[in-house]
Amino acid sequence: MPEEKKKIPLSERLRRKYRLVILNDASFEEKFSLRLTPGGILILVSAITIFMSFLLTSLIAFTPLREYIPGYGDISDRKALIALSLKADSVADLIKAKNEYIENLQNVLSGNLTSDTTQPQKTEEKNNQHISIKPSKTDSVLRQEIEQQDKFSLTLSNSSGASGISGYFFFSPVKGMVTHSFNIAEGHFGVDVVAKENEFIKAALDGTVVYAGWTANDGYVIQLQHSNNLMSIYKHNSDITKNIGDHVKAGEPIAIIGNTGETSSGTHLHFELWYNGTPINPQDYVLF
Repeated sequence: MPEEKKKIPLSERLRRKYRLVILNDASFEEKFSLRLTPGGILILVSAITIFMSFLLTSLIAFTPLREYIPGYGDISDRKALIALSLKADSVADLIKAKNEYIENLQNVLSGNLTSDTTQPQKTEEKNNQHISIKPSKTDSVLRQEIEQQDKFSLTLSNSSGASGISGYFFFSPVKGMVTHSFNIAEGHFGVDVVAKENEFIKAALDGTVVYAGWTANDGYVIQLQHSNNLMSIYKHNSDITKNIGDHVKAGEPIAIIGNTGETSSGTHLHFELWYNGTPINPQDYVLF
């Protein structure tokens, strides 16, 4: 029987050395030779494959070539889309809040007030029916005396109680010359201040814009609601820079001085202050 061939281990076969020789076909002169092993060839091919894969991945990830690959979007575009989505949600919430605020304000101004459901219910109302709510004789006399004292009083302290805002620091809406002062008898509930054209009108106090629009008599008007039931009004503007529902800080520009409205005869600001629903003299609190 022929002698069986001895099996050579794989590790030994990979370490066997071979020589790659390049000869001149005409003269059989040796031009180049290289000694190789199967293991070395395998390592070389693996290294080249890894290097080419890394190079191709880098070209796709860090060059504009990735934009031409279907389904591979630009990460900056995705970030922009996420930011725009968040902004859209924020704008939707803001619009909803402003609409609710305007609706509530319209209900208050029109007197359509609904009952406050947060107030506790009167569970024992039937037990209080026997209680008399008519004022006593002494109480009636006191009320009559107070009403007679205040009936013909037109002073500022009695009509408006403006002493409650005496500690406020008012920012001047515009620097200029007062041409028409506050006069209730003439129906002039504010002051007219003449200033340069295109001057910014600034908020007198921190507040919220409750009206910003156009009227035939007063032109562009903006109205701010402040704390402590105080309100400021700015009339005859050439333009308004704020919208209803915006919160503004004292000294923040809210409009541009102008000459709009049928009752305006020149570039000026008509500025009014109202406290507890009563007009007060702005010159008592603001230095123009």
